[in-house]
Amino acid sequence: MKLLTALLLTLTCLLTSNVTAADAPNVLMLVTQADQMTSGKPTGLWLEEYAVPYNLFIAEGFKVTTATLNGGKVPIDARSKPNDQQKAEWKDAIKQLQYTRVLNQVDLKKFDAIVIPGGHGVMFDLADSKQATKAIETFVKQDKLIAAICHGPAALVNVKTPKGKPLVHNRDVTGFSDSEEAAVKLTDDMPFLLESKLRELGGKVTTSSNFQPHAVQSGNLITGQNPASSHAVGQLVVKALK
Repeated sequence: MKLLTALLLTLTCLLTSNVTAADAPNVLMLVTQADQMTSGKPTGLWLEEYAVPYNLFIAEGFKVTTATLNGGKVPIDARSKPNDQQKAEWKDAIKQLQYTRVLNQVDLKKFDAIVIPGGHGVMFDLADSKQATKAIETFVKQDKLIAAICHGPAALVNVKTPKGKPLVHNRDVTGFSDSEEAAVKLTDDMPFLLESKLRELGGKVTTSSNFQPHAVQSGNLITGQNPASSHAVGQLVVKALK
C-alpha cells in the first residue's frame, strides 16, 4: 500500500511539473546585430537591456528564445560591458548571445510576447528591417505582448496595426530621449532621433530625467526609456504574462 501511495504521489508530481512547464509563457527576445553606425562608430546591443529582463524571465520559469536577423553571435556595445559582479549574474544571458536563432526560422505562433532590447545598434538594422517589422506585426495581429527598451522602440517605427496606423499612434510610449542622445553626443550619428520620431508617428511620449528609470504600458505595448528602465520593463512583462 505504501509503495502504491508513493508511486501515485510521484506520478502526480511529474504530471504537475509537466503542466507547469507546458503552461510557462514563451518569450522571444529580438536583438540587434549591427556593430557599426553609418558614421563608422562602433555600436551593438546594450547588454543590461538584454541580461536584466532575461534573468527576470528565467527566474519566473518563462521559456526564452533569442533571435537576430542573421543568427549567431551578438555584438555588445563596449560601453555596456559588465563588471565582475555582473559577469557572474549575467553569465547565462551572455552565453545565449553567442548562439542566437535566425528570426525568419522561428515559429512566431508559439510565443506569448516579443521583447526588443536596445543599444544604438537597433537604429541601424531592426528599425529598417522589413523582416523585423513583419515579425512584430505578427504579434500585433494576434494581440500579443510587445515590449521594447531604450533604442528598442526604434524597431517599432515602421510597424502598423491591421488598420494601417502606426503601432505607437495614440499610445503611451517612451524611448531614449532626444536629451539623452545629446548627452551621449550621438545626435549627429543617428538616422533619426527616436523621441522625435515616436512623436511624429502620433505616440503620446513621456520621458523622465536623463538616465532615470521610466517605463510605461499602453495595453499590450510596454516601453522603457533607457538602460536604467530594463528592470521596470521586465517586471511589467512578467506581470502582464502572469
